[in-house]
Amino acid sequence: MKKILTLILVSALGGVMTLSAYKIFIEKDGEIQMTTSTDSTLSYFPTSNKAVASYGTLNAPDFTEAAANAVHTVVHVKNTTISRAPMTLQDLFMGRNTERAQIGTGSGVIISPDGYIITNNHVITGAQQISIALNNNRIYTAELIGTDEKTDIALLKIDSDQELPFATFGDSDQAKVGEWVLAVGNPFNLTSTVTAGIISAKSRDLSGVNAQSFIQTDAAVNPGNSGGALVNTRGELIGINTAISSQTGSYIGYSFAVPSNIARKVVEDIMEFGNVQNGILGVRGGELNSKSAETFEVNTTQGFYVSDVEERSGAEKAGIRKGDIIKKIDNITISKFSDLSGYLSTKRPDDVVNLTLIRSGSEKVIPVTLSKSEISTVDFLDMQLRNIPSNLKKSANITNGVVVVKNDNYALYKRLGINRGYIITEINDQKINDVDDIIKLKQKYGDDLEKNLKKLSIINSSGQKESFIFK
Repeated sequence: MKKILTLILVSALGGVMTLSAYKIFIEKDGEIQMTTSTDSTLSYFPTSNKAVASYGTLNAPDFTEAAANAVHTVVHVKNTTISRAPMTLQDLFMGRNTERAQIGTGSGVIISPDGYIITNNHVITGAQQISIALNNNRIYTAELIGTDEKTDIALLKIDSDQELPFATFGDSDQAKVGEWVLAVGNPFNLTSTVTAGIISAKSRDLSGVNAQSFIQTDAAVNPGNSGGALVNTRGELIGINTAISSQTGSYIGYSFAVPSNIARKVVEDIMEFGNVQNGILGVRGGELNSKSAETFEVNTTQGFYVSDVEERSGAEKAGIRKGDIIKKIDNITISKFSDLSGYLSTKRPDDVVNLTLIRSGSEKVIPVTLSKSEISTVDFLDMQLRNIPSNLKKSANITNGVVVVKNDNYALYKRLGINRGYIITEINDQKINDVDDIIKLKQKYGDDLEKNLKKLSIINSSGQKESFIFK
């Protein structure tokens, strides 16, 4: 009996000692490990841990109504040009005709019930005949009303015995990055095709000379879609599909559209005036970033820095000064030059715009009346060149060129007689239409422009045409 009691006592004592050792050594260590684990989950970055209740309950955008309206307003455009191959002796003896018909195709958008159609200039360039196929397969012959090469917009007209479905212009300035859009085209005359995407960016310039302001989208657009419609989810026309970014010639993720506000203004000008009326602000300078802000010695990296003001321009008359930083034009925020140039492309001479600018650290709002494009100038080989006034073009029957308003290049004056009033029509056999073409040449050759000057064609002060070759 004593042995049993002794065994029980020893067992109980061992259990007490084991429990005490666990409490003192092991459980204490465990508490430390739990505290360490909690600390390791701390984060110094904002994090959302909200769970989505059900992916199945999310509403996908409904494009059916917008697509149903848009497809009937988009047409197939066929451009027929006649090319003439060099005639051989065999052709001459056989009496064969060397003319060949070449066909180009694209898309267009009906913008009025009486048959006005907007498309791209490059779709109908050189056309001897233009035919239009509607979405219901009816075919019409189109008349070319007018074009604008700069914006790549053309206006056509067809005559129909009934009212046609047409697109309603939307406000492209109100379109937002991330907004859903539809690209509608008729590339292969297989009736209209719809693709969907979002607006990826705005005010994109593909020229490198700040001459463009495209809407960029990831909706699939291929070459035959040029001239087709970019519409929002309400079916409103907010762009004319124009270009793609591709190394293969096919869509790879980026496409570009002329904003509807620019396209609408161009076709209205063509209908009213026969050409495009460009309103000029009259400032020169550059967009701000970290590097240019350091160069101009300013403490902001967004906006347009005014480095010079054109004489006789609306900007000069309104009191805009060198060193002003334009932050907004009307309600459009200026973060790059194409924001400014794109908005100005929707304006005409004598329109008034409100500039919000920074001057000496203070914000000012100054109204500016836009000038005619004739006052726009550019410096070239120590000469100051300006667009030819419209009345001079008409009276002298001049189709293209820029006029010399100042010449500080003594060599050109002494050797060639080029002086104020001379008109430069071609450089290196390239036709010069306006100062924008001079800007492109300057950008192409940079500091080597004078070395690359091979030929200069002019109209002198007596109205005679001359060409000079440089060796």
